[in-house]
Amino acid sequence: MYLQGVDNVYDLEWVKGVKYGDIHHQSEVEFSRYNFEEADVDMLLRLFSMYEQECIRLAEGGLVLPAYDYVMKCSHAFNLLDARGAISVTERASYIGRVRNVARLCAEGYLALRERLGFPLLKGGAPA
Repeated sequence: MYLQGVDNVYDLEWVKGVKYGDIHHQSEVEFSRYNFEEADVDMLLRLFSMYEQECIRLAEGGLVLPAYDYVMKCSHAFNLLDARGAISVTERASYIGRVRNVARLCAEGYLALRERLGFPLLKGGAPA
């Protein structure tokens, strides 16, 4: 915005003659309405728990990359629940902890995977 000298994100030139708003305004309107007004809270609560359990199952089974996809789904479901005001302040900390837990499982699993592979992207092989 600074480089283009505009005060509104929708006025950013996306490509010559086309502004960001020309491309993204409608999706911003629709997703804002969905996120803040229409998202099905009961469904999102169920999905969060399902995504969390699937992530744990996959991580424990050694499939850390697919498990990480479920971390992202948990995080997104949490963000939607938070946007809808469906989570209290005390519940919020608990949900964040649950997302951190599955993210930690994936991170530990990924580190173990890379170690088993001998850290192939490190120059000179595995660390001492």
